[in-house]
Amino acid sequence: MINMNLKRLRQQYQYTQEDLAEKLGVSRQVVAKWEKGESTPDLYFCIKLAELYDVTIDNLVNYDEEKSGVSVPPKGKHYFGATTVGERGQIVIPKKARELFHIEAGNTLLIVGDEERGLAIVPQNYMQGFFPQNVLLNKKEEYE
Repeated sequence: MINMNLKRLRQQYQYTQEDLAEKLGVSRQVVAKWEKGESTPDLYFCIKLAELYDVTIDNLVNYDEEKSGVSVPPKGKHYFGATTVGERGQIVIPKKARELFHIEAGNTLLIVGDEERGLAIVPQNYMQGFFPQNVLLNKKEEYE
């Protein structure tokens, strides 16, 4: 996986193998071997590459773009997978997302939307000061 991620990120940043090699202080051949999977960068270079591409080391090494369908996300951005909307509009928030964002049963979440960018789900307390106070009243409505 790391070899595919290295190649994809380099191309995404529009670097040639020579550009990347120069930034890291290695030869172009070393970069080519990493991308072909013939060798793997050591921890020092994994850290440098993660910093250069603004991704986590974990995502640099383990992220599977083919499985997720999206490229390696930047630090702090996450892809949790897809969910199916139930008959009454219910969705299941993936466990990893609930754990990362400390979402528990009984929490109030806001569904906000932008006609061009789509929907977002955010904890109500994150939106204090973003909307007028009367919008954030703790009213729960059933949508059928």
